[in-house]
Amino acid sequence: MSIIRGLGRTLFASYFVVKGTNSALKPDAFVEDAEPVADKLLPLVRRSLPASVGSHIPEDTRSLVRLAGAVQAVGGLAMGTGLGRRPGAALVAASMVPHVIASIPEKTLPKEDRVAARSVLLRNVALLGGALMASRDTAGRPGLGWRLAQRRKALGESAEEAGNQIRRKAGKGRRSVAKAQKKVEKKVRDQIGD
Repeated sequence: MSIIRGLGRTLFASYFVVKGTNSALKPDAFVEDAEPVADKLLPLVRRSLPASVGSHIPEDTRSLVRLAGAVQAVGGLAMGTGLGRRPGAALVAASMVPHVIASIPEKTLPKEDRVAARSVLLRNVALLGGALMASRDTAGRPGLGWRLAQRRKALGESAEEAGNQIRRKAGKGRRSVAKAQKKVEKKVRDQIGD
């Protein structure tokens, strides 16, 4: 792993660790902003998940803020330390989706407030994009899927080459049998002709 990649990942993850820890430990500061999003998303999430899973999702916004903060902090720690960096980045990306939705500016806001809200929206979209890229980063090493595909391709090529060799040997065998047969026929003709 390069120093730049590790440093960049750690710096990127630090935002999520700090923000997630603040949300988990002091959720009251974020509840008011999260309330409209929780009211919209919670019924949708509950409907889309199986009942056994959906029943474990907290209903009050304060608990949801704490949960989202904990997910961000854990994901940020995993990403920043390099222990589970890709799953950690995926957790961070998933936790950013409600933030992106919440930061969409309302059309009824004054122009100055909308400009400020757009700035927050762009920051959240950029953080989501960065987290998505980090979740796919293999640190310069091929991922498991790529390695399996390459192995499958190599085995296929190896099997094809083995088949070609068998066909070549079988072809030589037929030719040598045909040559031997012609030699025997000539010998027999020569002996009969004498």
